Amino acid sequence: MASSEVRLREPHSRGSKTRARRGDDSPFTHSSHGLRYSSRMDGGYDIEALLAWRAARDEEFRTSYASPILEEHMGSFHHLRYFEPDAALAVSGPFTPAEGKHDITSSTGSVSGYDLAGRVTLTVNGETRTLVVLAAGDEMFIPFRDATCGTDSYGGGRYAPVKLTTPGRAGVDFNRAINPYCAYDQDFSCPLPPADNRFTVPIRAGEMDYRPDC
Repeated sequence: MASSEVRLREPHSRGSKTRARRGDDSPFTHSSHGLRYSSRMDGGYDIEALLAWRAARDEEFRTSYASPILEEHMGSFHHLRYFEPDAALAVSGPFTPAEGKHDITSSTGSVSGYDLAGRVTLTVNGETRTLVVLAAGDEMFIPFRDATCGTDSYGGGRYAPVKLTTPGRAGVDFNRAINPYCAYDQDFSCPLPPADNRFTVPIRAGEMDYRPDC
């Protein structure tokens, strides 16, 4: 479960719903996303691993009984929408560990204390911010907003996984940024980005806004 290929387990909650498991009647192909890329990107970025991770996420959303896709949308859902991969948006920076709780407002308006993992300082598209890093089990993530929110990406923000690279340093691959489950079903309650985690620049990487007919 420590592999970077495993999707982030989002700390969402919702009321109980019955969902039947369904078969995969729309096999995934890379070309179905309309991505334009070379097989190898500058800096040695592993594009194939990213595409495999996205394929697994699409498969899970199509077939898992725990998929957040609404039952009435399952018949028309084929895959999620993603920005084109960008190796420059896999970044790293100084990481300072921390403990305790950090108060976070949820998509339903409640405020809860989430496990704090630390803070990481990143420079993205020329903007430098020190971001709050939260813990979800044995994984870390940043809930963030950027200038694409409400247009190309979900208005409530997205989550990006955080991985320790060397002592005192962490990496964040925004190509693996995902929507919170409340982007698909408003019955979910999801942590929203705190003020420190709001970029003014666009981060065109990772998952785009959800469209039921994709």
